[in-house]
Amino acid sequence: MLACPHPPPVTLVLDPDDVTHTRAALAAHDPSGGRITVHPTPATDSTFTLACDILAALGKPAPLTAYPASDPRPAWTLCAAWTLAGPVTHLTVLRVHLLHQRCLAELIALRSRTGVRLALVCHQRTLPRTLERTLARTQHTVPDAEAVFSQQESPDDEPTANVLRRRWISLPALTTLMSWEDSPACTCAAPLASERGFTPPAIPALTEQEVARRLHAGTAHPYLAAELATACFTAASTSQLSTARVRDAALDGSTVTLHDRHNVRQGCMTHPVPAWARALLWVAAFTHLLATGTSSDKLFTDPYEPTGLPYLTDFAEQLKLRPPQPPRPKRRKNTRRRPPPPTVWPLSNAHHHLPWITPEDMRGCPQPPGYKPKPQPYAML
Repeated sequence: MLACPHPPPVTLVLDPDDVTHTRAALAAHDPSGGRITVHPTPATDSTFTLACDILAALGKPAPLTAYPASDPRPAWTLCAAWTLAGPVTHLTVLRVHLLHQRCLAELIALRSRTGVRLALVCHQRTLPRTLERTLARTQHTVPDAEAVFSQQESPDDEPTANVLRRRWISLPALTTLMSWEDSPACTCAAPLASERGFTPPAIPALTEQEVARRLHAGTAHPYLAAELATACFTAASTSQLSTARVRDAALDGSTVTLHDRHNVRQGCMTHPVPAWARALLWVAAFTHLLATGTSSDKLFTDPYEPTGLPYLTDFAEQLKLRPPQPPRPKRRKNTRRRPPPPTVWPLSNAHHHLPWITPEDMRGCPQPPGYKPKPQPYAML
């Protein structure tokens, strides 16, 4: 199980005049810059709720509905995994004098698992007994509030939203996502995709940024975001994605190996991971390592077995990501605009090794760039 051997001491801030410094702490909230500020939900002593507050501060949809609220372990594991993958270096929690001792213990444990610099802000002059007992067992410092908050600068304003923000994004790499074949995993030393002559469809830089933003903001469940991200930069099928184990993701996040032991498609390959997707693969791997301490699990699964989460294609549609669609007929003048048709997910054998491996059903969708029809192995008489 992951743990920081020497976590930094907890910073306790006594701030009875909370207006100015609270505003400063909230203004310093900048997840992309490694700083988050959490304002806990009032009037509750639920550790599950506090974990959801942290995930919301990280920009993830909350509360979590796939896990029972009576079991806070999955939520805190996700907090730790997203914190490590961010990476988040500073976590400021306001109004800690109102937190239950269980919540304080979870915050201290989160610091120990991730090494995050934890600042607890107590908005009164004297410590409540719960906070005093917790800190008595934890290395901590008590600096002046002015000294702490004067170091926190407000992040720059975000750039104007680009034109892709509300549009559907059609990615040729998703044309080959659907599959029905079985691809068992293996333990081979797979060659690089370039060594096999395989090049997935490229994604323009601005589109990459928007895809990454949607994946980070679209779910708190790492395996969903990581699996769809991998499909986008590898053009892999669902059967290939299911073969990846935690150990198939490089420690530095630079590569991921997908297997194809029966050579149904292009064989086992190691794919380079673009910079925009590395944090997503890290958080998927961290989730397994934090929860189980092993690297033999499937990378794109949740070790806590959540319920009610969408299929990968449904998740893609929620984020308005899809393969290129069939051309729509031109709308005649003076006719009502029809609602958009349902997304078509084709079955393509563009990357299959042999043409008869699977029946192709493009349903009017275009093939990915560089597609070449495969010759039949023998003439039909």
